[in-house]
Amino acid sequence: MAAKILIVDDEIGVRDSLEELLRLEDYQAESTGTGEEALKILSEDPFDLVLLDIRMPGIDGVEVMHEINKYHPETRIILITGYGSLDSAIEAIRSGAQDYILKPYSAEDILLSIIRALSEKETKTRKEILIEQLASSLDQLKDVEGIRSEDLPPRRVVNLPRGVMVDLERREMWRGSERTHLTPTESKLLSIFLENRGRVMTHQEIVFLVQGYEISEWEAPEVLRPMISRLRKKMALFSGVEEWVSNVRGTGYLFDPT
Repeated sequence: MAAKILIVDDEIGVRDSLEELLRLEDYQAESTGTGEEALKILSEDPFDLVLLDIRMPGIDGVEVMHEINKYHPETRIILITGYGSLDSAIEAIRSGAQDYILKPYSAEDILLSIIRALSEKETKTRKEILIEQLASSLDQLKDVEGIRSEDLPPRRVVNLPRGVMVDLERREMWRGSERTHLTPTESKLLSIFLENRGRVMTHQEIVFLVQGYEISEWEAPEVLRPMISRLRKKMALFSGVEEWVSNVRGTGYLFDPT
């Protein structure tokens, strides 16, 4: 399926030319002229990548980028900037954008940057799927080897605010008749948050505790964002609960069930 790309730029000529270019390359393209409208579109429909102008009236590109990283962490962002806002673009890269392109730019510059960003996204997705498959295979191996439920540790059922219950052994979360199942990674992540509730945890610390390996400071947020996003989607089935996991900018995450 063709990647979906959202173009956000207040100049209609730029939007039209980029839309035409992307559609010629068989991408699904949509555009808007304001940051406010971009966030509305993203809240209704997921996109693989956003081409985002920094200088716009109203909510500027940097603010939009922070909102995308917070609520749509799996979406890649490429910033489009003039020379006068280069410093802002570099700072934004440090805060989570995948690339920045200076105006005036060529079609080749845009397409090459898009290919790189989407390729990185696909690689990370494949790694996450592989990790989930390995965890599932381990569970199946336990069944084959005859490890019975009574041989396993006692169930860990946790009572949380707002009537939410979590069974960490069976990897379930429920409230009344509403129920959702957690993947092994989601359950491990939630377990770590429960053990550290009310404490700000760094990206590197969380990745190490969930995945069991150390990772660089700049790589950790990229690995962690999709995990957090999937857990929040499960928690969002229970009104208000997804707000328990909050992003602490430049540091990590805080789990505070209230």
